[in-house]
Amino acid sequence: MTPETGTLEAAEPPITFDEVPAAPDPVADDGAPSRRVNWPAVGRSTGRFALAILGALALFGVFMWAKGVNPLSAYQKMFQSTFTSWKDWGEILIRSAPVILAALAVCVPARAGLVNVGGEGQLVVGGVAAAGVALVAGGLPGWAALVLMALAAMVAGAAWSAVAAVLRQTSHINEGVTTLLMNYIALDLMLFLIYDPWKDRKGSGQPSTPPLPNIDRLPFIGSSRVSFGIVIAVVTTIVVALVLKKTSWGFRLRVVGGNAEAARRAGLRVSVLLISGMAVGGMLAGLGGFVQLAGSEFKLRPGFLVTYGYLGFLASWLARHHPVRVMFAAIALSAIAISGDSLQLDSKLPAASVNILMALILLGVFGFSRRKVTA
Repeated sequence: MTPETGTLEAAEPPITFDEVPAAPDPVADDGAPSRRVNWPAVGRSTGRFALAILGALALFGVFMWAKGVNPLSAYQKMFQSTFTSWKDWGEILIRSAPVILAALAVCVPARAGLVNVGGEGQLVVGGVAAAGVALVAGGLPGWAALVLMALAAMVAGAAWSAVAAVLRQTSHINEGVTTLLMNYIALDLMLFLIYDPWKDRKGSGQPSTPPLPNIDRLPFIGSSRVSFGIVIAVVTTIVVALVLKKTSWGFRLRVVGGNAEAARRAGLRVSVLLISGMAVGGMLAGLGGFVQLAGSEFKLRPGFLVTYGYLGFLASWLARHHPVRVMFAAIALSAIAISGDSLQLDSKLPAASVNILMALILLGVFGFSRRKVTA
């Protein structure tokens, strides 16, 4: 009602999402946007991170000492066996390619507040779909078969992960539990296929699919064993970072992840955003399954991509779901995982001991390196 006329006015239409003004950039004294970097804060953050890593290494050294192993000698052998030749770096990159994509599969849903623990299953399903296409349409000229394999892997991974998001929205089942349990279903599906319908009848008798023909494999980089899968992983990381930062969809994901109820009252389609975020994550993991199949292993087998999804999960949380940092964290954790062979061969420790080192690093980064909030 207006005081001048005493009549009722129609309520103003609700503000749409696109009409919400963006928060202004910090301004300097002259009124121009400030682009200065707070270097002291960056230095403190880097220092806390470095101390967390050193503390984890020191604690793992105590563990090795308790087992009768000289920590300094063990670390030296781990470094020499993992980082001292181009071949060693090649092995790290080979392992890193699917791990990076599995980590991005955790990173994207995390922006919407979702926890995707199903990277392992989504990788496997992507590999299964790619292998199925290769069995049916393999040997096509040029890149046709590879493109079809990649598309099938991404669609399979997206559909597999979307199930968890749909169940969360319709039945209120936690997606972390659902995605974790679906890992075992994916593994059983693959085992069923390689033990009977897709088993290589001309092989050695071990359960596996027939190896991919050369035309259905990703090319190698130069004379190394590193395939173009690592290029796919790096390019995908850049694309994901740009999409999350520059597009309205990425911004909407962050809004939903910050406060889903506020986003819903603002008119956002929260259910659609949650399902799409999880589906995109699964799509990325499915692409990782294709990369591993066509770029490294060339066939499905019982140990296909074992632990890769969980390694990606740790990498994403280690880097706090920032895509570019996630990529480097995935490479670092892949290198640590490979160094576990040195613990077994050179230091006579169980290869699984490297998991203790990873756990200590993660605990250190999550705890000690986190900046304390004071009142």
